[in-house]
Amino acid sequence: MAQGASRGRPLPLLLPRFPSKKSSSWLLLAPLLTSPAPVVTAPPCSLCPEGAHRFQWIRNLVPEFGISSSHVKVLSSPAEFYELLKAQIKTAKQRVVMASLYLGTGLLEQELVDCLEEALEKSLRAKGSSDLRVSILLDFTRGSRGRRNSRTMLTPLLQRFPHHVRVSLFHTPNLRGLLRLLIPERFNETIGLQHIKVYLFDDNVILSGANLSDLYFTNRQDRYVLLQDSPEIADFFTELVDAIGDVSLQLQHDDTVQMMEGMVHPYQGDKTAYCEIANQKVMGVINSARTRQELLHAKTLHSSQEGSRLFSQQDSRASGDQKPEPDTWIYPLIQMKPFGIQIDEMVTETLLTEAERGARIYLTTGYFNLTQAYMDLILGTRAEYRILLASPEVNGFFGAKGVAGAIPAAYVYIEHQFYSEVCCLHQQERVQLQEYSRPGWTFHAKGLWLYLAGSNLPCLTLIGSPNFGYRSVHRDLEAQVAIVTENQALQQQLHEEQEQLYLRSGTVSSSTFEQPSRYVKLWVKLVTPLIKNFF
Repeated sequence: MAQGASRGRPLPLLLPRFPSKKSSSWLLLAPLLTSPAPVVTAPPCSLCPEGAHRFQWIRNLVPEFGISSSHVKVLSSPAEFYELLKAQIKTAKQRVVMASLYLGTGLLEQELVDCLEEALEKSLRAKGSSDLRVSILLDFTRGSRGRRNSRTMLTPLLQRFPHHVRVSLFHTPNLRGLLRLLIPERFNETIGLQHIKVYLFDDNVILSGANLSDLYFTNRQDRYVLLQDSPEIADFFTELVDAIGDVSLQLQHDDTVQMMEGMVHPYQGDKTAYCEIANQKVMGVINSARTRQELLHAKTLHSSQEGSRLFSQQDSRASGDQKPEPDTWIYPLIQMKPFGIQIDEMVTETLLTEAERGARIYLTTGYFNLTQAYMDLILGTRAEYRILLASPEVNGFFGAKGVAGAIPAAYVYIEHQFYSEVCCLHQQERVQLQEYSRPGWTFHAKGLWLYLAGSNLPCLTLIGSPNFGYRSVHRDLEAQVAIVTENQALQQQLHEEQEQLYLRSGTVSSSTFEQPSRYVKLWVKLVTPLIKNFF
């Protein structure tokens, strides 16, 4: 337990003790914590087990959702993810909310759209007027690429169910004016994207880094966690997607787009005004949910104390009627630097800083391009690190045409530079790099598992859309969750998930970069420092 913590009292927010000189996110903490939104002081958390206390500072920034670990299921394969998506759509009664970078145009993606159509038709037939609402949030630039694209896949739904389907296309405010006119279609998304991946159906939520595309349903390895029967979490992500949708372009049934009435346009309107409105909407969702959860904590604590008093007076059979106390806590972490929201960055930096000697952190990313602040913390702190990244052959850009085909080599160059720095500091035992390799597959998994000193199981994981790189921190809209659990069965699930990914990897050494497949051309070495912040 961190120094200064006492049982029964949540820790104050822990600031990095030696933040990177290139990192200023920790300085933004005070303004966030003194938000004008109503703040309710949380009571001492006597319900939470000892181990959860070290992470309770996160709820100073975001809502804390306490759930039973029995509601959490870790998936392992793209096929399992795809089948679950279809099954959840078919059984949804009230809402389907899906946020992704894009929707692909193949047969598997069409089958998903067909499932949505069938669910809407079924709902209409049952009551004459459908209770089911479908909301889809995608990125404008990626979703508009090519003649057949995400938009053309979804316009039939808008034509058939105009009052029950909403398709929002986020357009970054940073792509505007001459820049928007000059950058070719395939490269305009480097400026900024809607990168959140959340899929929810009534009160069930799937958190992932996977997009809605056939590769992610077949042979592109990612991570996926299902939170079942979690209405408060589903409400939060519904409100978050709605908030981003409100500041996005709305797809029309004729494949045109328009902004909601009275809303500032993302690339034609005033940029500062647009970003301020977006900030207010997103922070409004975060702060209102945080207030609701704090009130719920206070009510739960009171009910628990009252229940304990009554239980001592009644037959023990009444205990079966009581709702089980939560043993798992979910913290949504949002990162939207264009809107001045840097919560995920702050929490990640603090987790890296506060990990004590003997702790192990398993960090994985499909695209190894860590921010300078994250690299400084990994190299300057005490915990052991096992960093999993894609070998060139399983990089999503491997074999791409044109300039994009050189991107795997650029990642090799960045990896080699980091490894050289690890060696210079004689940290090879404490900080190890591992490369994922699997014939016929690509690798897109990202996240973090934290093992406390002396523990063989993780008590915390981060899962969602961020890659821990410059894009995730500075350019794109990102969301992930921190899952903290005291339940050994769920910890075992998370441990096995980590093991299955790392078992398909080899440890990086100096000889790794002597292989022919790791050769990096001179022009790639020269260009990488100039473009590394765009991919």
